[in-house]
This record gives sequence, structure tokens and C-alpha cells, in this order.
Amino acid sequence: MMQNKPILFTLSKRGEETAKSLQEIWPDAELHGNSKCKNADSVFENAIEHLQYSFKNQRPIIGFCAAGILIRALSPLLQKKTAEMPVIAVSEDGKIVVPLLGGHRGANRMATEISQHFEGLAAITTSGETHFNIALDEPPAHLILQNPEDAKAFTVSLLDDEKISFSGNEEWFLNSKLPFDAEGSLKISVTCEDVCGNDKHLVYHEKTIVLGMGAERGAPIEEAIRLAETCLKNHACSSNALIAVASLNLKSDEACLQAVAEHFQIPFWTYEKAELKTVEKRLLTPSDIVEKEVGVKGVAEAAALFAAGDKSTLLGAKQKSTRITVALGKAENSHAFKKGQERGALFLVGTGPGKKEWRSFEAETLLQKADHWVGYDLYLDLIQDLKISQKEHRFPLGAEEDRVRYGLELAGKGEKVALVCSGDPGIYAMATLAYELMDTGAANGFLTDAAKRVEVFVSPGISAFQAAAARSGALIGHDFCCISLSDLLTPRNDILKRLEATSKGDFVTAFYNPRSKRRVTLLDEAFEILRQNRPPETPVILAFELGRDQERITHTTLKEVKSEDVDMLTLVMVGSSNTKSVLTGDGKKWAYTPRGYHRKNTV
Repeated sequence: MMQNKPILFTLSKRGEETAKSLQEIWPDAELHGNSKCKNADSVFENAIEHLQYSFKNQRPIIGFCAAGILIRALSPLLQKKTAEMPVIAVSEDGKIVVPLLGGHRGANRMATEISQHFEGLAAITTSGETHFNIALDEPPAHLILQNPEDAKAFTVSLLDDEKISFSGNEEWFLNSKLPFDAEGSLKISVTCEDVCGNDKHLVYHEKTIVLGMGAERGAPIEEAIRLAETCLKNHACSSNALIAVASLNLKSDEACLQAVAEHFQIPFWTYEKAELKTVEKRLLTPSDIVEKEVGVKGVAEAAALFAAGDKSTLLGAKQKSTRITVALGKAENSHAFKKGQERGALFLVGTGPGKKEWRSFEAETLLQKADHWVGYDLYLDLIQDLKISQKEHRFPLGAEEDRVRYGLELAGKGEKVALVCSGDPGIYAMATLAYELMDTGAANGFLTDAAKRVEVFVSPGISAFQAAAARSGALIGHDFCCISLSDLLTPRNDILKRLEATSKGDFVTAFYNPRSKRRVTLLDEAFEILRQNRPPETPVILAFELGRDQERITHTTLKEVKSEDVDMLTLVMVGSSNTKSVLTGDGKKWAYTPRGYHRKNTV
């Protein structure tokens, strides 16, 4: 299967039934259908837009529909064939399977598997598969073709009846119909050595090498990459043969080790101390000093050995620079390694006030990338159109610390977690609490060490004050501020000081959490403080249920506004003394705050 989960796209009940059957062999595949589909994992409204969105997000597409639908939808997006995900058209009964795009990036192989499942026909037209039952430029995941640019010329030579000498032991080649001959003029090599091929010699690097690494805290990225490359060169190993960078779990957030993994485009795995101790007797350079520091007699060698599997070997003793160590472990084969824990991630995602059109592309991408969604019930309900297979973890209103703590601890187990916030996660929301927990702890104490080492990423969203300003005109065209009137976490006297400051500073002011069942007087006090420095006709906007079906925008004035018209789902915005109201030709009323262009001198 592809790394990105395939989409089973359908527009009919019969297509849905056929696509559902395919999930028996590809359980990770997601069924995407229109409103006619009763069992879809994801429901779309516009088929063309959904296909284009999925294609841009590098999702393999298997369409149980006419090939023309897929062609018309995706043809405007086609650029480089080497970057295209598989796109396959399948008849509604599954009997005809046509790979349209990405034939040598998985489509041909997937089409063959689909046709076998439905006992149908795969219409594969590329020459390699037709003649030799193999696509030489599309090896399985544990093999990397060192010189893919030579595959076409190599195949042409094969079609001219040239034979192949073979070096290595790989069933993928041996199970094909390739013409092997020890004296052949062509050659295929399977190796971990740094060998270059040509149009008569295809070189495949098997992923059997683990790059074990240790580093002092804050060691330079450049030093780590340089040492890793030097170690590979000293042992004549190709970077294509690398399975992963491996280290102790205490190093999961070490920037230089993450950078090495990124540099070689491989995962970064970490292991518990107890796991690495099981290979201590096999270390070439055990160290009592290292054991005293981290609890194991060596990090680089131990991580390389353990990750490479039970029958692994070291290619040599660890190499050292000033602050970093590195060692290479060789696995018996590409299936023998022991996968470690990858660094978990917490995405703090702002979804805007509620309207799906106001969600950013980044927010939607992160929500779909995450394996878990954590959030308040209402926030999760508002993003159900993006749900694929994520596990939901729902919390009641008011359980902010519980939500954030749960998300961080879940990410500490190596999971990718989206903590879903309305509006913007950095504005009266969960982002600041996440960093506070990682820094000082909060009411319920500290996080575990693993939770403190996760990656935290904040994705902004449209905040309620931005939405309210846009819906009512252009209130924040000049200086503005936001004040929360909730005194649950902020002392009441501090709120009153800020109200005095915004009144005297003449800022357009947005009030969050303006009123609750318990707190009914503070909003009236806020209005009174602002009335001391602003004219009675100052525009006031009451924005209710922004971005949702019940959205309502009310224009009033500082003189006329009543706190009884406000609840916790309302955002209140009070203009400055310069804010004005204007009627447009269609009779609609708007509020705006001039920036001063009327005072600008013209030449």
C-alpha cells in the first residue's frame, strides 16, 4: 500500500458496494462518497472539487466511476509524472481496472491487486509489466533504485533481447520474468554499498542500515549531519540503504538528530533505556561515563544494534565528533529491524468561528494528518466533514486543562494529535496552556517527561473578533484591543484596569466572554467606563453565532446597547471615538474605523 491512505471514490450505490469490498484487502483505504453513499468514511458535496483537493494532498485515488470523470477533474492539475500519485479507474462491478496516472508509482501494482480481488482485468499498458511482470523503476519500499533515470534505457535493452546478470538475493527480481544469465550484458545489483549505476547497470540499495546516534543537548545540526555523512563514507555505505536514525528516548526532541533524519528523509526512532541495555554485551566501545549520564553504556552503538534486529552487527566502532557519536548497525535483511517510537506531535488547530469556508488549508491538512482529535464536543461536531479514521476524544466545556494535558500525554506516546480549538488557538484558547504545562505545569501538576518532548505546532485560525469586524464592515481598520471579561482566571481588578486603559487609549475594543449566568454586571461596568471617553453614538456590534446557521449581526450604539441582549455566544465590539456608521446604496448598514487617509496631504 502507499504511504498516504488511498481514497476509494464513488458516486453510486453499486460503486459503494464494490469499493467497500476492496477494504477487505486494504483496510486503511477510505471510502469517500456523495450523499447517496450510506457507509462512506467521508462525504463530499462537489465531486470535482473533492477529487482535486485529494490529488493536491497526494492521496492515491481509486475511482469507481467512468474514467472520463477522473480525467476531466484532474487534467488541469497535471505537471510532472514523477510526482503524481496513483489514479485508477475501476468499473462499478470491479471487473475492469485502468491505471490512469502514476503507473510506476504504485498504480500498476495496485491495479493488479484490485483485478485479482475482483477476478477482473487490469488494463496495464506499460512495457515492463507487459513483458516481464515487473516495473524496474517501481521497486518495493525496502529497495531504492539508485539510478532511476537509466531504467527506461535499460528496459529498451531488455526488449532487444539482452540478458541480465544478477548480484544479490531479492525475491522481487527472482519472481519476475526477467531474462537472467550469468554472462548477460546487462546487470542488476542489490547492495547497501555506495555504487553508481548506468544505463546497462541498475543498482538497488536495500534498506538494511540503521544510523545509531547520540548527542549532547543542543549539539550543532551541521556537526551532526557532517559526522553522519562521514561515517557512511568511511564504511562505503549509501544513504539510500538507511532504515532510520535511532537513539535513546531521552533524545527524542534533540534538534540535531531530528535534522539528520530529515536530511536523509528517513524516520527518527527512539527506544527505552531497558531496550538498549539488552545489547550492552555486544557493544564495541562500552562506556561507564555514558552509563552514569544516561543509564546505558553506549547510545549510538546500542541504538544501532537494537534497531537493526536480533541478528544485527556493527559495521565498526562508533565515531565521535566534539559533541556527537554515530555508529552503523546492519540488519540481517530489510524486514529484521525493530521499529522504535517516533516523536509525537500536538497540533493546536484553529478552525475559525465555525464556518467551514473559514478554515485554513493548513488547519484542514493537519486535522487530516492527525490520528487523534481532542476537543470540546461542539468543536468536534463542526469538523465532521473532515473526519476519515481519526479517533475522537471528547471533553465537556470548561475542561480546558484536561483536554490539553490529555493531548500532550497522548502525543508523548508517539501519536499525532490535533487539539481542536474554535477561532484561533493562541487567542483565549489552548495554545498558551500547552506551553504553560510544558514549562511550569498547572493546577493538576506537571507533565510526564515524554509529553514534554513532543513537537508542538500552532495553526492559526480566524478569530471571532476578525469575523465580527468583517461581517459588520471594517471596525479594526485602526488600533484595537481584545479584553476577556471572564474573571475565572483573571482577577476582576485587573480587568477593570484594562477597561480604563482602553477607554483612555481610545482603542476599538472586542469583548470576549462578555456575560454568563453567574457574571452579569461586568459588561455593564465595561460600557459605563467606555462611555466616559466616547460619544453616545459610538457604533457597537453584537455578533451572535458567527459562521453558523444562526449567525446574527446587530448594529447599535454605546448609548443604546443593553447587556441583556448579550450571552456567552455573542462577541461584543465597541468602536473608538472615530468609528463611524455608513449606509451603502443597497440599504445595508456598516461600521468602519478610518485610519486617517482624509488627513493625508496630496501633491
